[in-house]
Amino acid sequence: MPSSLVITAELARTTCQLTREIRRPIGLLITRRGVVEQVLVGAGCAPTFESLVKFRVGSHALRGLRLIRTHLHDDPLSQDDLTHLALLRLDLIGVLGVDETGEPSLLHLAHLLPPNQQGEVCRLLKPVPFHDLDLQLDVFLHGLDSDLQRADSTHDVAGGSESAILVSAAPRSHAEQEEHLEELKELAESAGVRVLDRIAQRTHEGFERYLLGKGKLKEVVMRALQKGADLVIFDQDLAPAQARAISEVTDLKVIDRTQLILDIFARRAHTREGKVQVELAQLRYLLPRLSGHGTSLSRLGGGIGSRGPGETKLETDRRRIRDRIAHLEREIDDVARHQDQRRSRRVRQGLPILSIVGYTNAGKSTLLNSLTHSQIPAQDRLFETLDTTSRRLRFPHDREVIVTDTVGFIRDLPKDLVGAFRTTLDELRDADLLLHVVDASAPNVDQQITAVETVLQSLNLDTIPRVMVLNKCDRLSAHEAGVLCERYHAIGISAPNRETLRPLIAHLETLLPAVPTLPGQEEDPDQPPQDLALASHS
Repeated sequence: MPSSLVITAELARTTCQLTREIRRPIGLLITRRGVVEQVLVGAGCAPTFESLVKFRVGSHALRGLRLIRTHLHDDPLSQDDLTHLALLRLDLIGVLGVDETGEPSLLHLAHLLPPNQQGEVCRLLKPVPFHDLDLQLDVFLHGLDSDLQRADSTHDVAGGSESAILVSAAPRSHAEQEEHLEELKELAESAGVRVLDRIAQRTHEGFERYLLGKGKLKEVVMRALQKGADLVIFDQDLAPAQARAISEVTDLKVIDRTQLILDIFARRAHTREGKVQVELAQLRYLLPRLSGHGTSLSRLGGGIGSRGPGETKLETDRRRIRDRIAHLEREIDDVARHQDQRRSRRVRQGLPILSIVGYTNAGKSTLLNSLTHSQIPAQDRLFETLDTTSRRLRFPHDREVIVTDTVGFIRDLPKDLVGAFRTTLDELRDADLLLHVVDASAPNVDQQITAVETVLQSLNLDTIPRVMVLNKCDRLSAHEAGVLCERYHAIGISAPNRETLRPLIAHLETLLPAVPTLPGQEEDPDQPPQDLALASHS
């Protein structure tokens, strides 16, 4: 049966007497049934997350444990006590004073609060002499659980999605980190995550364990609890050891930028090829991050005729992931062979290939739609397009080219994604010309251009001729657009406005090899014949 007392008089008296004898505080971690789960001795004693694995809970629920510790000097609850209460999501935390005779004296208590507009995480109750305490614990906790569940339900209905706190910890300046956090916010929103707050810390080389200082990490977790966030997203990639260390500090879900991008790719991949590439990237990311939790994951894996303990579950998981990776890599090789055959057909046709590249959300798909009168899905969000799309573009003098639209690039593109999407990016190797589309309205145009050029260099594609196109010039004044075009030797356009594309089409026609459309020429099955260029309709 649940216990109706914060701590029984007998247990309180015994603990206080022991405290008086050893002259050290004693902490008792008590379950809702009144069972003492842990005994902690010493100043600042508190349980760890690892020791509470079997009591893990969601981000908006209580753990079902209360921590009562004794104190020789009747001191009130400290800030560390309140931090432990919040981070461990305890039912209650209390400090029980010990008088000169070893008897219980004042009891200070605090409990968590549901997320609120005031940002208050917990409430301190008025201290009372232990023997005067009038608190029916089971009734009190039932009401507190109900309030938390009601707040969680309201949070789910109102938001309809997960919410997050964004964190950047790097040696960069605050301004640079804010720019990166703004892009991380766009990534999060593209994944359907509501961003509640963001925090930046300029770090040095000394914070390798948690990426940022432990005190700052606790502040981040406390902020997440105040805001009612479901997860914390780091702008920097977390090493496996850092992810494990952070998980020891909080039960909140913690992910990094690469995981967020992988999640977006998993949502947006529609073709079999895209899904295989995303799964491969996810497994490559996951494999080094698998870790066991003591002996709790050990299992007998040998069966009849085996000797010894067999494989642990962790080893089995790793083996299965490696097997799956090998299987997916074989599928990727099959896809690559199919693409080689498709490309060879294009070569036989002799049609020049124009590949559109650029930073994610620069407007590449919108430009392809305008050029070829297509209806490829295009939205104002990051990584809307993952699967390669090809269409024919017909110039005014009955000349045709194949235009391909590929996945957008981003700064610090995760290496797992680059490796998994090699077959998609190989499409660029056959291009006669690269059309580098840039968002002219972006606040960090230079960085986006550099990021794309860095990826092209890493893929050995920087030798292919390129034409730079500044898109979204309608968001700038005519003077600003002209200055940018002159600086980057680019052509300014507004992709949805076909009239602005005429100078671009004229310029492209002078650069691409002259291959006229011949009567009865073999049609490429990948290219719908009804897709004609803007110029042919003018």
